[in-house]
Amino acid sequence: MFDIEEELKKLPGKPGVYIMHDKNDTIIYVGKAISLKNRVRQYFQSSRNLTPKIQQMVSNIDHFEYIIVDSEMEALVLECNLIKEHRPKYNTMLKDDKGYPYIKVTVQEAYPRVMMARTQKKDKAKYFGPYTSAGAVKDILELLRKIYSIRTCNRNLPKDIGVERPCLYYHIKQCKAPCQGYISEEEYRKSIDQVIEFLNGNYALITKDLRAKMQAAAENLEFETAGEYRDLIQSVEKLAQAQKASDTNGVDRDIIAFASTGDEAVAQVFFIREGKMLGREHYHITGVSNETRSSIMTNFVKQYYSGTPYIPRELLLSEPLEEEQLIADWLSAKRGYKVRIHVPQKGSKEKLVELAEKNASLVLQQDSEKIQREEARTQGAVRQIADMLGLPEINRMESYDISNTNGFESVGSMVVYEKGKPKKNDYRKFKIKTVIGSDDYASMREVLTRRFTHGQREAEELKERNIGIEHGSFTRYPDLILMDGGRGQVNIALAVLEELNLNIAVCGMVKDDNHRTRGLYYNNVEIPIDTHGEAFQLITRIQDETHRFAIEYHRSLRSKTQVKSILDDIPGVGEQRRRDLMKHFQSLDAIKAAEVEEIAQLPSMNRAAAQKVYDFFHTTE
Repeated sequence: MFDIEEELKKLPGKPGVYIMHDKNDTIIYVGKAISLKNRVRQYFQSSRNLTPKIQQMVSNIDHFEYIIVDSEMEALVLECNLIKEHRPKYNTMLKDDKGYPYIKVTVQEAYPRVMMARTQKKDKAKYFGPYTSAGAVKDILELLRKIYSIRTCNRNLPKDIGVERPCLYYHIKQCKAPCQGYISEEEYRKSIDQVIEFLNGNYALITKDLRAKMQAAAENLEFETAGEYRDLIQSVEKLAQAQKASDTNGVDRDIIAFASTGDEAVAQVFFIREGKMLGREHYHITGVSNETRSSIMTNFVKQYYSGTPYIPRELLLSEPLEEEQLIADWLSAKRGYKVRIHVPQKGSKEKLVELAEKNASLVLQQDSEKIQREEARTQGAVRQIADMLGLPEINRMESYDISNTNGFESVGSMVVYEKGKPKKNDYRKFKIKTVIGSDDYASMREVLTRRFTHGQREAEELKERNIGIEHGSFTRYPDLILMDGGRGQVNIALAVLEELNLNIAVCGMVKDDNHRTRGLYYNNVEIPIDTHGEAFQLITRIQDETHRFAIEYHRSLRSKTQVKSILDDIPGVGEQRRRDLMKHFQSLDAIKAAEVEEIAQLPSMNRAAAQKVYDFFHTTE
């Protein structure tokens, strides 16, 4: 039993990170402190002036843990990493998890390639960016191929010269085929040098060259070729125009401002690299109610720059940061040289920040209705379901279905919805192996038993290793189980849960004669549901998704070219042993009922293989 008062007395007066857990062992808040002893105690002092959000968080704390570090800087880094990994409910969260691509030139190779890269590595290549979207990078790479005819393949040159035929890019005149030795290493390197000039923003040289080629083609009456050069010139000019920015003095900087309303905020970031406006991006932030503007900006900067691969020399912000010097030191350490943080009050820099803030306000205004609609169809719908069933809260729902064709290859599906949205990483498939024929009730019993016994076993293993259960794949249990049917399916689920000493709400989705959900079966009562409400729409989506997932899995099994039999899934049972089993026992029921000794007597069997057959039909794994 965790005694909060006793544990508070044990807190050290050292820097570190504290982690708050609720009764389900879910991490609900992560914070850092110069002195853990002083900071954590403040949450539990009745006289402390806490915001409503933090008061609610404290009321949900079941236990806490902490990690001691050597410095406040280390605490900041660890805090950012833990927030990003666990996404605690009561932390102000950056909702978007966007990555930004680079253009990579492999100058260390004999015949360098130019490609998109998601991360910047220490591999002697040259990197340009980051760019605001993969689409922008693809457009630039396509333009570079058309202008400079550089290779895109992964061939090991010059080792593989002449090994394979030239690719399509050679035939459409977008590669000079160094793989065939059609261009020397020196000539190819000249093209790469021009590519690097281009990526550095020197467009005048290539534009001049393209105009000369266009003029020459026109004079030779090669109007189609001249048209191609004209199109290339327009593409270069369009790119150059998009990267213009005023009064930036060739400095790398990010300009950040935000707008907020209620619990939502939108941060706008302008990216300026070497004096050119590379682009802009906006980010949604949640959990900002009762937070100061400085606090919102601080949380955004910490979370954003803990994940982005590039940190500019200067940040221009609309709000001052809390712990500004600490964050500046952290960013400088990540970048490798000093990063300046500034809140401009006048001049051109202030106007750029103001422009970013106006853009953030515009995005927030445009997205507010969209956000409200999305909230209504997800978390709003979940609250409606909880109210209908009289449950205090629903966060996670699991829905199950069985699919088979005339009793053949029965499979089960489990889909998961959290906060009204599908969580596809937690979906699971089950191939039914203890039930013969189309017995959906028995199949559902097997699926549920396997799912929750696996969860219990995994939780015990994690506990023995002092690892939180949130790290398990089956250890997170639902607040509500949705069964694709009425009383019968619900009773099956309740029986399994009772056998495993689990207390989880179970609800059946009752259908009408047209196979549409007409109500929910819960606690032996059918509850009618408004077919025009968001709750009905969400349940319909969950139902359809559960069917889809089960049917797709079933189809994938049926489409395999191999002989389709559940016996194929038994380790050590090949074609001959499968034939002997079916010839001797005639049915899967008979195989399931056989003892190890009887199975071992078959000509192709031995004791070890017979044991595997027996275990396959008598385990609930």
